[in-house]
Amino acid sequence: MDYVKAKSKFISTWGSLGTLWGINKAMAQIQALLFISTKALTTEEIMKELKISRGNTSMNVRQLIDWGIVTKELKAGERKEYFTTEKDVQELARIIAKERSRREIKPVVKTLEEVSSIKDDGTEATKEFIKQTMALHELAYTADTMLNKIVNQKQNWLTKSLLKLFK
Repeated sequence: MDYVKAKSKFISTWGSLGTLWGINKAMAQIQALLFISTKALTTEEIMKELKISRGNTSMNVRQLIDWGIVTKELKAGERKEYFTTEKDVQELARIIAKERSRREIKPVVKTLEEVSSIKDDGTEATKEFIKQTMALHELAYTADTMLNKIVNQKQNWLTKSLLKLFK
């Protein structure tokens, strides 16, 4: 397989995986393209390479910036914006894990804490509801705490964490 085919297959596969992870295909493909690019790319270059519209490109680049995965670069004397992504795989995974915790796990923990702290009226249904939602809260809180401990270990966090789990 040559470079062009391999590049296309990587970007396509990454896009498909993105949908499994809860992000849209174009967003994942943009990140994949930036990840393997040797230089920062403009909106126009991203559009041309991925054959997607300006609106789709702009919207997804903004979302990637909001996630902290993509950064905007300004070049002296140029009006165009250039975009790049984190190249260190472990740092990229750390950023994504941290953002997923903030966007997904923490709101669930908060909601479970609220609903499990309802007044116990003595009925079997209420007791079961409190018991089950407290169990889910404890699990989600523990998972979030563990994830945050892993995420806060900057250097080789993934490798160190996995090694600790297997010891």
